[in-house]
Amino acid sequence: MGRRAEGRAIRKLPPDALKTYRRLLGYLRPHRGMFSVGVVGMVIFAATDAGWAAFVKFFLDGTFVDRDPRMVWLVPTAIVALFVVRGVGDFMQTYCPGHVGRHIIKTLRGQIFDRYLHLPVTYFDRSSSGVLLSRLTFNTEQVATATTDSITIFIRDTLAIIGLISYLLYLNPKLTLISLVVAPVIAVLIRRINLLFRRYSQRIQNSMGDVTRVAKEAIEAPRVVRVFNAQDFEAAQFEQVTERNRRSHMKLMFTKSLSNPVVQTITAIGLAVVMYLATLDAVAGRMTVGEFTSFIAALIFVTGPLRRLVNVAGPLQAGIAAAQSIFEVLDLPPEPSGGTRPVERSRGDVEYEDVRFTYPGTAEPVLHGISFRASAGQTVAIVGRSGSGKSTIMNLLPRFYEASSGSVRLDGSDVREYPLDRLRAQMSFVSQDVVLFNDTIRSNIAFGHPATDEQIVAAADAARVSEFAKQLPQGLDTVVGDRGTLLSGGQRQRIAIARALLRDTPILILDEATSALDTELERQIQEQLEELMHERTTLVIAHRLSTVEKADRIVVMDGGRIIESGTHAELLARGGHYAVLHRMQFNE
Repeated sequence: MGRRAEGRAIRKLPPDALKTYRRLLGYLRPHRGMFSVGVVGMVIFAATDAGWAAFVKFFLDGTFVDRDPRMVWLVPTAIVALFVVRGVGDFMQTYCPGHVGRHIIKTLRGQIFDRYLHLPVTYFDRSSSGVLLSRLTFNTEQVATATTDSITIFIRDTLAIIGLISYLLYLNPKLTLISLVVAPVIAVLIRRINLLFRRYSQRIQNSMGDVTRVAKEAIEAPRVVRVFNAQDFEAAQFEQVTERNRRSHMKLMFTKSLSNPVVQTITAIGLAVVMYLATLDAVAGRMTVGEFTSFIAALIFVTGPLRRLVNVAGPLQAGIAAAQSIFEVLDLPPEPSGGTRPVERSRGDVEYEDVRFTYPGTAEPVLHGISFRASAGQTVAIVGRSGSGKSTIMNLLPRFYEASSGSVRLDGSDVREYPLDRLRAQMSFVSQDVVLFNDTIRSNIAFGHPATDEQIVAAADAARVSEFAKQLPQGLDTVVGDRGTLLSGGQRQRIAIARALLRDTPILILDEATSALDTELERQIQEQLEELMHERTTLVIAHRLSTVEKADRIVVMDGGRIIESGTHAELLARGGHYAVLHRMQFNE
């Protein structure tokens, strides 16, 4: 009954789900040796089910019919032997697939994380970090259930049912065939249950992404939540998403809870009919007491594996739904690797020629015909109101975004002609939102760049990191906390400068690098930035115009267009847009 029903349930999966499941099973291949050992354990464990039914006949007929005196020691020996064999099979079927399952989880998480590292920046602009983390953690756990636990149950209990039905056919073919009449009804029920399980599992995974997102936002911004007294608002948001998750779980639980009684009731009706006919045979003397009891025992034993096969549909469908969400990420194309033009260290000539850009999925262009040049060693500042397109211009140089038309050039060649990794190796980046990792100061300075201890210390000294690091208990080996929260804004900024100094690239990008600092600290950091900018091509996005007065050229943006360009003195003399901005800030 169970083998036919479960087999039909898997065959009736929607084509996309069946394709996903086959792809998922491909992750078993590297571990097929260990899994095969587990299958042997399943065979042993399943064989003991039929063994117990046969033992009942052996015990009753040998003891009460034949009155064999050897039963005194044969029965206890057989019991111990069956338990030992069953225990060995149980260990093999539990440990070996579990070992394989953890390897599959590790492999999938590694693949997802690697894909996250190589997806375009635009993907993260439109994706929730909570959903991305949920796929990496929650969904991969469910996949392991589909690839190992569900297969274990399917193989073991299918073998158990085959063994028990074979034994039933051996004892009484007629009664066994009658008992199989309920199999088609159970198969139809399992198919319907599978569809419901898959639907509710997808809803649960989506709601878990929302739960992770809301929790992550509140945890990462504790000061904002408290200063705005938004605890009740965040609690209400969390209550909403967790309630949605709870309702989806309850629908799944209701289906799972209802499926067992329904299947068992149908099975019980078939069992009652078979019991009636078996009792008639026993009364008529056509079955011995051992055969009768053994037949009933084997028939009852079938219900356990059958129930587990019905229950496996839920985790199986949840795993398939989780695998689909994972494969959606793995099938996304990574960033293009770029061209093949060789470059070790560029001169640093940067040029934008008639560059236009429109964000994917939008119709309104953000940049309109941008053209300017920063020769090697020059500093070009880009200023303008918020939303004028300053950051977008910067994102085009390292190819976080691709220009819709026009050309961004490095040393006279389009940036698309260079290999992407070598292109970005020419640039360092310092912004107002300094990204530090929950590691030591030393590791944050050397992030992504192999360096000797002497080089790290030299960069720390040049950026004046050593000044405050000496006051810390572990010096440069002090852990900075999540996103550097254990340090002040100025200290974090100095670490970012030290990181850029150590990298020693010909191009430097400064994105509002001092706008979050007070005036005194800004003056100190600006001195270190000027040291960093020395003999480097520097592109500066600035809000405070006082920080860019020394720039070789200032480009003024408005509405995605360059409306003015020149030196600080030239722009003031014109009395145009820049002069107005400068006068406003000076008055402030």
